[in-house]
Amino acid sequence: MPTTKREALYFGLMMCFGMVVCMTTYNLLIHDMIGTLSFADMIIQYLAGFVVAMALEMFIVGPFARKAAFKLPINKTKKVQVILAVSSCMVIGMVFFMSLFGLVMSNLVGSPGEGSLVMSYLRTFCQNFVMAYPLQLLVMGPLVRGLFTKFVKAQAVS
Repeated sequence: MPTTKREALYFGLMMCFGMVVCMTTYNLLIHDMIGTLSFADMIIQYLAGFVVAMALEMFIVGPFARKAAFKLPINKTKKVQVILAVSSCMVIGMVFFMSLFGLVMSNLVGSPGEGSLVMSYLRTFCQNFVMAYPLQLLVMGPLVRGLFTKFVKAQAVS
């Protein structure tokens, strides 16, 4: 979709914003933190999540996911296969790192998970993956690609 660095930045901002809003809300809900945290603490959760997700997308997960996706045995001339491969690799990488981030943030606000750290991480990873993967493929991916094409790509043509 994006063809320039500027377009890639806009696309990444749009995707990260949507995914962070949805996934942070999901995590706050499943951990019963909505009524527990103050409004300011929730805003900090959203902002910190966005900053970390954007940095991961731009510098670590994004470049690695694109390289990994193009090494998969897919037909690179078929746009749908490329989108599915890149999206799948992105979700796996982002859930891996953002689950670690979520555990750190939950410990900072005073609600550490129960059991061992490894089990807490695995539980968090699985809970996040089952939400993030369909959210990315069925909702945010198509929505952001549509908005990107309508507003960002349209400006580039004008």
